[in-house]
Amino acid sequence: MTPGLVRLIDDPSLVGGRPWALLANQAAVTPELEPARTALLAAGAGPLRLLLAPEHGLEGVAQDMEAVGDQRDPLTGVRVRSLYGSSAASLEPRAEDLEGLEVVVIDLPDIGTRHYTFAATMDAAMRACEPLGIEVLVLDRPNPIGGISREGGLVHQGCASFVSGLPVPVRHGLTLGEIALLLQQRRYPGLELTVVACSDWQRQQWWDATGLPWVPPSPNMPTLETAAIYPGMCLIEATNLSEGRGTTRPFHLVGAPWVDPGVLAERMNALGLPGITFRRAWFRPMFGKHGDEVCRGVELHVRDRDALRPLAIGLHLLKVVADLYPEQFTWRAEAYEFVDDVPALDLLTGSAEARRCIEGGHGLGRLLSAWETEVAEFSRTLEGIQLYPGPEQA
Repeated sequence: MTPGLVRLIDDPSLVGGRPWALLANQAAVTPELEPARTALLAAGAGPLRLLLAPEHGLEGVAQDMEAVGDQRDPLTGVRVRSLYGSSAASLEPRAEDLEGLEVVVIDLPDIGTRHYTFAATMDAAMRACEPLGIEVLVLDRPNPIGGISREGGLVHQGCASFVSGLPVPVRHGLTLGEIALLLQQRRYPGLELTVVACSDWQRQQWWDATGLPWVPPSPNMPTLETAAIYPGMCLIEATNLSEGRGTTRPFHLVGAPWVDPGVLAERMNALGLPGITFRRAWFRPMFGKHGDEVCRGVELHVRDRDALRPLAIGLHLLKVVADLYPEQFTWRAEAYEFVDDVPALDLLTGSAEARRCIEGGHGLGRLLSAWETEVAEFSRTLEGIQLYPGPEQA
């Protein structure tokens, strides 16, 4: 399997010596682990004028929602413009940043989840480039958690944000290049867009079937298995539960000082959710929520990743904890991704329905069924968008 980056290195004529910028991070590497920016320069892609960096920074050092400033790249000497600063305005390139450019190349390894912010940063770059007549060139990579399964609803009015600004389900089953084509069709018809596709990727393949090395795309995405559960376990961020940040098992560990791990593990395992088992666990985050406190809760063990429905897992976990601990469990009170007037769970799921189910003590069956209907309707709109072959959408 050959990613778009390698295909451009083999034939840099798509840039054609024009002044260009690169939107990438530390995970944008060749199969030999050479950074995209130095590999493209060595291939003769032309004058690199600017580097654009997404959340976590060019080298992926910053933690979630940590502002990153502009810098100078030590490898190339090129100026780095951060697209994740201290305000919502920092999330989009400015016209003066793009002055004199003819191409913006994007190589952002994604993990197939709407609220993972890299696709939203690509969207912002496309929005900035269209009125300036700048071509966007997306170097595509496989969706690491496969291109078959989709899960979660679409974004409803009033819930759009940096983590919910894309017209896709939570787990969308698309590559970054396919999302770019969808955005061009629906939002940026005047944008000149080229997607350099991966060769020989099949939709049913997960990342470890491609032969490509896994480079963590962000500080709390250490493994492919983390990516597999992230679509649902990121929902823990919307609460006062620790999602395991500050440990070596982010998103696999969930808990708080007031949780009974035996009771929680028993309740979760009794649900019989496919592909997952819960183990009682004790852990101490070194930073983040409940930092330096011993938390009690569960650890998630993936048994069958193809059967896994991570969003359903995350919702059931929140509901069980809320039912068990109504006095201790609360929603996040701080601003979330620059939004302070909409609950974080509404932003992550795209509507208020999940929060209302949990608050009202209602079952999740009707909501999950409604989301399946939205996913089916969304999948039917993708004719002419998808680049890669594979079996029928599950």
